[in-house]
Amino acid sequence: MVHVTGKIRITAPRERVFDVVADSRNEPSYNAAMTDVELLTPEPIGLGTRFRARMGNAGMDMLVELTEFDRPHRLSSMTTNPMMETSGSLSFTPDREATIMSWDWQVRPKGWFRMFWPLVGPLGRRQERRIWAGLMRRLEAEAKPDTS
Repeated sequence: MVHVTGKIRITAPRERVFDVVADSRNEPSYNAAMTDVELLTPEPIGLGTRFRARMGNAGMDMLVELTEFDRPHRLSSMTTNPMMETSGSLSFTPDREATIMSWDWQVRPKGWFRMFWPLVGPLGRRQERRIWAGLMRRLEAEAKPDTS
């Protein structure tokens, strides 16, 4: 098992950050590696909601299930795909006009992918930082007034 943690400061209200992240259908707008997400359960988004996500470069489907839903404080999920299983949580803490979003994931490589276990930590940390920086750019761009 590999542990991947980090945090990022996003200049947006935590309710907004939470809501965008909780609905995985938003992820392709800030994660270039994700090409499509389908909601598998009825709305509203909440505990037990499931999504099927497709990673474009790998052509791999993932199943994502929300395992904790405490809006706007904490969101936990379990993601499975043929190569690994990832479980963990996101925490959303107010910081004046911004939100500190922290992640704490446990990644369990499966099958032949286990031989790459030593690389999973460094690659996972870099990938998470890239994904959440994309979220930050998206939400902060939304908040900027249009000056045109």
